[in-house]
Amino acid sequence: MIATLERVASLLNEAGVRYIVIGGWAALIHGVARSTNDVDVVYARDEENIRRLAMALLPWDPYLRGAPPGLPFRWDERTIRAGLNFTLTTSYGDVDFLGEVSGGGTYDELLPYTTEVSAYGISCRTVTLECLIQLKRAAGRPKDLEAIAELQALLEERRKAEGAG
Repeated sequence: MIATLERVASLLNEAGVRYIVIGGWAALIHGVARSTNDVDVVYARDEENIRRLAMALLPWDPYLRGAPPGLPFRWDERTIRAGLNFTLTTSYGDVDFLGEVSGGGTYDELLPYTTEVSAYGISCRTVTLECLIQLKRAAGRPKDLEAIAELQALLEERRKAEGAG
């Protein structure tokens, strides 16, 4: 099953989790025609937000993606506090919860470079197009580097349209 932004954001919004959408879904929100198989979010690391995140995701049976079956893993506040970035598989698809992201930092550091959007029937906060390009450059994976050209072209189109308006 492929995780959808609508499903993940609805779950997190209902639980009052503070998060920022990054990655492939952020690119889709900005208008890039690319597919993605997971939802990537940066989550706030304060105690209350960690508690909410732990409780919200528990019914989805989160497990470490790529870990051998049967490896002891407990999704709870203690695990989240002890870790930072979690690539998870769940009963609703793959979700990455990042406490910090290369090129952008923590939730609080990214917050000034975000915008509130309504997409796919839900409201969520996502990084700006400029910030997304910066995050993709910092990640440096081949798939991210491929996406940069499309994101950059979209940014240039928007800037031209704003200049003409």
